[in-house]
Amino acid sequence: MTDPRSRRFDVFALPMTVRFRGVTRREGVLVYGDAGVGEFSPFWDYDVDESARWLTAAVESADEDFPPPVRDRVPVNCTVPAVGPEQATQVVTASHGCRTAKVKVAEPGQTLDDDAARVAAVRSALGPSGHVRVDANGGWSVAEAVRAIGVLTEFDLEYVEQPVGSVSELAEVRRLVDVPIAADESIRRAEDPFLVKRLGAADVAVLKVQPLGGVRACLRLAEQIGLPVVVSSALESSVGIAAGVALAAALPELPYACGLATTSMLARDLVVSPLRPVDGCLSIQRVEPDEAAVEAARPDGEVTKRWQRRYDDCLAALRDGRP
Repeated sequence: MTDPRSRRFDVFALPMTVRFRGVTRREGVLVYGDAGVGEFSPFWDYDVDESARWLTAAVESADEDFPPPVRDRVPVNCTVPAVGPEQATQVVTASHGCRTAKVKVAEPGQTLDDDAARVAAVRSALGPSGHVRVDANGGWSVAEAVRAIGVLTEFDLEYVEQPVGSVSELAEVRRLVDVPIAADESIRRAEDPFLVKRLGAADVAVLKVQPLGGVRACLRLAEQIGLPVVVSSALESSVGIAAGVALAAALPELPYACGLATTSMLARDLVVSPLRPVDGCLSIQRVEPDEAAVEAARPDGEVTKRWQRRYDDCLAALRDGRP
């Protein structure tokens, strides 16, 4: 393993094509090692201990080969932000053959009518044979979730992702609705990711490589949690997405399309050929950053220093065994 003190890393900042999760610019660090390169890009509302798991994932990608794949292509969904119906339709029609769409709902400042109009537009664009799932990012109360799901059920939902914040609320919603429930934050941001399984709170586990500490950590979690898995991105560049694809390719079973087709939400990338779906799938591959693209994405000195401090703080947390 490369000595962390001598490891090369590059800070980047990539503008986004649309505001998503309150972010208009995706920042992070490329971490280089013996096997290649990994991405370290926790959001700024995550503390040091939580962010340190993201660094573990980046170092794994940089220093180790990915686990052997059991498939050579991974089906993916397109992601529809909290936009109007016309733009939602455009996202679906430009999704390179994706037959599944994940639609953002419960956006602050918007209404259930806004959600319904967006989901209706997506269903119309996909047709009856497509799959529509919605993601509330824990934005509803139990009562709001039950009401909203009742309205959105009209559009034949594949599942509802993280309708409420806590695991106990998730279990309550699951008992009250007839649509499958997927857990995301209740797994990746929980002190006990297995509580979802013990409380019967979800039908599907959404796993993200960086927040959970790497591809191998996710494979162990998937085996132990015993739920069907959807691999999703954390709005990474193609470097981070490649690790997500590697996880999806190594899972013994992959019953759902994965949420890894998100590089189109970036105005620029760090590679010559960004990972984009072909016929609704991503191929399994290692990616190499392009030096000119990395240089073009280099932020100003203050941002670089800020990420240097964050990298050092997370490295110290890992050395102390805190995450």
